Amino acid sequence: MKKVMNIVKYGILGLLILIIGNTAFCQTASQAREEALNKNYDKAIALYTEIYGLSPDTVYSDYLHTLIAAKKYKEAEKLVEKQMTLRENPYLHIDLGTVYASEGNDDKAREQFGMMLKMVNGDEMVTQRLVKAFGEAGRDDYAILTIEKTIQVTGNWAVYAVPLATLYAKCGSLDKAVDVLLTGSPGQYMTTDNVKSFLLELLGNDPIKLQQAQKAILKKINDQPGNDYYAQLLTWIYTQKNDWDGALMQIEAVDERNKETGKSLIDLARSAVAAKQYETAGKAYDDIIAKGKDGPYYLAAKSEKLNAAFAQIKNNPAYKPEEVAALVTQYDSFLTEFPKSYCTQTAADFASLLAQYGNNVPRAIEVLQKAIAEPDTRRNMAGAFKLQMGDYYVLTGQLWDASLTYSQVDKDFKQDAEGEDARFRNAKLAYYRGDFDWAQRQLSVLKSATSELIANDAIDLSVQITENVEDSNIVPLQRFANAGLLLFQNKDKEAEAILDSINLVFPKHPLNDDILMLRADIARKHHEYDKALGYLKNIQEQYGQDVLGDDAVYKMADIYLNDLHQPDQAKHYYEQLIIDYPGSTYVQFARQKLSDLNNGTNP
Repeated sequence: MKKVMNIVKYGILGLLILIIGNTAFCQTASQAREEALNKNYDKAIALYTEIYGLSPDTVYSDYLHTLIAAKKYKEAEKLVEKQMTLRENPYLHIDLGTVYASEGNDDKAREQFGMMLKMVNGDEMVTQRLVKAFGEAGRDDYAILTIEKTIQVTGNWAVYAVPLATLYAKCGSLDKAVDVLLTGSPGQYMTTDNVKSFLLELLGNDPIKLQQAQKAILKKINDQPGNDYYAQLLTWIYTQKNDWDGALMQIEAVDERNKETGKSLIDLARSAVAAKQYETAGKAYDDIIAKGKDGPYYLAAKSEKLNAAFAQIKNNPAYKPEEVAALVTQYDSFLTEFPKSYCTQTAADFASLLAQYGNNVPRAIEVLQKAIAEPDTRRNMAGAFKLQMGDYYVLTGQLWDASLTYSQVDKDFKQDAEGEDARFRNAKLAYYRGDFDWAQRQLSVLKSATSELIANDAIDLSVQITENVEDSNIVPLQRFANAGLLLFQNKDKEAEAILDSINLVFPKHPLNDDILMLRADIARKHHEYDKALGYLKNIQEQYGQDVLGDDAVYKMADIYLNDLHQPDQAKHYYEQLIIDYPGSTYVQFARQKLSDLNNGTNP
């Protein structure tokens, strides 16, 4: 037993010695790195010399870099040669070449690097290791030579096009980078979208780089004028440069040359709409429509042209009544030519145009009633039409008709999302009327709605009611709810007057942050973005820890991104939201937006 105890005792003692020794080693290595970082090279080298013999592989790389930084090239050369005797590692020749290059002995450096290039035999793992080793040594030129030789040996551009293009771009040879990505044809080793994605990584939004890429693609087109792959990429480059007229000219040429039926044109038109380039979109749609009614994209072009024109009005705070009237005429003409389109979103858009921009709610309701009555209208579409119609009853003050319409949808879609939506609208209608008890009963059920959006909206409205009824005094909340109804009815000045009255009579009421939020919404609706940001920043500064704090930060990010087109400012607020409000329901959206912005995209 005593013998066993001695074994255990000496074992523990040995382990402690090992731990202490390892700790001392790590401390010495750390100290050496710190001395090297502070350019105290002699001290660092002395420490590395002391511990190299204990664990060569652990400190070899740092030791070598320190010797090179101290310009002690002979010692560095000896260190590499010693490491070669310890390890059969051919990649150490790159280190030796780096030492020679650092001291200006280029011939010897080329000899070492050339020795490594001889290893290239088509084996992908060998190529990857060489590229990595040359990259770590700061020799991207030899990493390029490695890939070029591999391609020469294997004849395979597919695997190496992207890393080679990346290295060319890194070394400033953007023309070569673009040429590599354009080698071959789409589908041979990557799709057109893949090429666009990689070009976007290389070019970003740099106008000079985009111009260089354009020249490279034009050269390809001159060499192969019939290759539409290059024409499509050139079109994309034009859109990146915001030259939509140039993009349209390219697509028109492709369409004419190939006797297309409008596929490329409609793709460009849709991209233009997404980019809010409505004039270019309209021209592209007109090109398709001019092909005649028998064309496969005729109906889609006419319908989407209306949608684009409506989007243009919605995004223009200075739209003119005559523009609305002209578009109403176009919708009427289209629905006369294609009455089956009453079953589609086109009818909903037409009704929205009439009610919200044409000041003609009765006609909007007529359009929706006709759409609902169409035999071919799908059940869920009819439900959406009815919900929209209920909203328009609210616009005209027909609150009982609105409630009845919402209740019909609730009954018809009891177990569906449309039913939940109808119940929420009815609850909000009760809120507008000041019937907070009934609204709360409905909202308590909707908090567990299937739709996350409905559930969140129900929670927000319920909290607003709960937090803003002071000592049974519901007058401020009634006024605030009435302001919300007036805002819904586009009576913005009347709504602001009521908000002013609340601030005047109840200056310290808990509704103050809600009032600021509503004022921000009104300002944004009228495209007064600086004013909206001012209200939101006020919420953040004065009520940042309250329920609307994260809403305010998220809305600021959204305004900077989508209204002011300042992505850097948007990123700042998305980041602030994630840091300051980790439990916010907006965090997931903020992370996605940040990811998109960092990758150069904004869906």
